[in-house]
Amino acid sequence: MDVSTASASGGGRWYTGMSADNIKGLVLALSSSLFIGASFIIKKKGLKKAASSGVRAGVGGYSYLYEPLWWVGMITMIVGEVANFAAYAFAPAILVTPLGALSIIISAVLAHVMLREKLHIFGILGCVLCVVGSTTIVLHAPPEREIESVTEVWDLAMEPAFMCYAAVVIAIVAILVYRFVPLYGQTHVMVYIGVCSLVGSISVMSVKALGIALKLTFSGTNQLIYPQTCAFTLVVISCILTQMNYLNKALDTFNTAVVSPIYYTMFTSLTILASVIMFKDWDRQNPTQIVTEMCGFVTILSGTFLLHKTKDMADGGLSTSSSFRLPTSSSVRFSKQTDNDSEGIPLRSSESFRSPH
Repeated sequence: MDVSTASASGGGRWYTGMSADNIKGLVLALSSSLFIGASFIIKKKGLKKAASSGVRAGVGGYSYLYEPLWWVGMITMIVGEVANFAAYAFAPAILVTPLGALSIIISAVLAHVMLREKLHIFGILGCVLCVVGSTTIVLHAPPEREIESVTEVWDLAMEPAFMCYAAVVIAIVAILVYRFVPLYGQTHVMVYIGVCSLVGSISVMSVKALGIALKLTFSGTNQLIYPQTCAFTLVVISCILTQMNYLNKALDTFNTAVVSPIYYTMFTSLTILASVIMFKDWDRQNPTQIVTEMCGFVTILSGTFLLHKTKDMADGGLSTSSSFRLPTSSSVRFSKQTDNDSEGIPLRSSESFRSPH
């Protein structure tokens, strides 16, 4: 029984309305969120430790590569990404990707405990909204598209609509990297995260294609003989390396509780858009299900906004006037003075004012 049938009948518990593949994808996605949420904090601690004895990642340094704690965080993230990779092979992106909100909750809670980054009471409300929104999406997710060969995925990727989307993404990323990163990377959180999110939407489509190829191969239909499988693999590798580089810069330059929700919001929005264009997820749903999913997604966005907007309210009323503009130098100095004992991490550190090398 698929989701639409369960919705129409109104009978049975929620999981009877999900396909077996969707349930597998759900479990894998939840596991992925746990590992990835923890990896943000472990990597952040590794970056801080590496910065004390080398050049910070935010200004082009790579000393974190010699820090064992950063590698622990990286391994944790890899485990989470493997689970996420497997989830995309079983369930549609519109189900798997929004569940990344749970990693934000884990990240925010661990940042409060381990990094002493204060979490306001409304941040807790944001966590609750993320859970409610995720649950809504899970209950109304579309069934996975039936695909018999990786060549079918390649044909979907070659359709004019998705080719136009990919071309726009590549053009915007090139402009951000060569024009905006040197000028605004250290002062505007949206620059680094914009690169990660745009590249990420393409990588998810390739990850899903590669996951489907491996799933079919393990089922007895070898997909490794097709050149399309190799092409998708190369896209995945190049995209992940790009994401890792710019995400490290964002984490090293800005507050974890700011990076995580903004990255999630942009990445998820673009991934859902890419999936709708390429895999036509909404073709298999009725208008009521689509609207409900969008309501769930907006609820998650509201939760991430609260997590972001109220992050520093407990630090003595620091400026929260803009989600995209960072505090002035005087507010940063004030933050450093008042948070010395608690190791508070301001949204922008004094090193951020240095010109890029």
